[in-house]
Amino acid sequence: MYSKKYKKELSMSENRKKFKILGNTHPAIIAVWAALHAASALLPSIPIIGTGFSFSVGMIFAPLAGIFFGPVAGAVTASVGSFIGTIIAPHTAMLGLASFVTDLFCALAAGLISRGGKIWPLSLVIAAGGSVLWMATPTGRAYPMYLILYGTAALAMVIGGLFARRWLIGKNIGLQFTAIWICAFAGFLGASFPIGYFFCILLYGLPVEVFKPLFLVAPAQRAMFALIAAIIGVPLLVDLPKIGVFVGPQDQCQDDPVEDEAMDED
Repeated sequence: MYSKKYKKELSMSENRKKFKILGNTHPAIIAVWAALHAASALLPSIPIIGTGFSFSVGMIFAPLAGIFFGPVAGAVTASVGSFIGTIIAPHTAMLGLASFVTDLFCALAAGLISRGGKIWPLSLVIAAGGSVLWMATPTGRAYPMYLILYGTAALAMVIGGLFARRWLIGKNIGLQFTAIWICAFAGFLGASFPIGYFFCILLYGLPVEVFKPLFLVAPAQRAMFALIAAIIGVPLLVDLPKIGVFVGPQDQCQDDPVEDEAMDED
């Protein structure tokens, strides 16, 4: 017969297998995160210099969704949360009901980077696509300096893709903090940033004069939001698995020794 200890551990092992469908996380947890993302639209908004628009600090939930739940589930979660948030607080929706698109790609990129392996280079495709979109507009061609920012995001994607997964599944809090910051910063600067600006130019015809003062301000803001995401994300990454809520990448290279050992005890 199984001991109580092994029964509990076997139950947790079986939960892990069920949760692998959505990044080792129960769908109910993902739904709760989407609800938090939506409610975050009511948090104080920050004006974007020279545009008349503003954005909510709740944008930090998008990259964390990708890091916690994986690229696909994270993108779905961020999209749903952002869309509902747009309805709740339309003053923060620069692109109207389509504003969720920026959070979708932010979560997707952050999720790809955090999972490493063979999939993280897909994040570079998103960054390259953002650069192409920028240069496809008259405003972008008049001010190609933004390609430096997108190149910086691509560099962050490379560093994150090579190291973030290892750091996230490790035990070093400092490296986990760094990994979340890199993934979030790359998602903001290399995905939501260029895609959002592209559609703003198309919809509102924003001239190059609007974007010149944002060249240094915008990446600094994204770095700050990535910092907030890391401050919030590390405690959740560390403590949620202790109560059976599995977030972040898991070490799939290891077999579950608990189940094998428990079977020996039968």
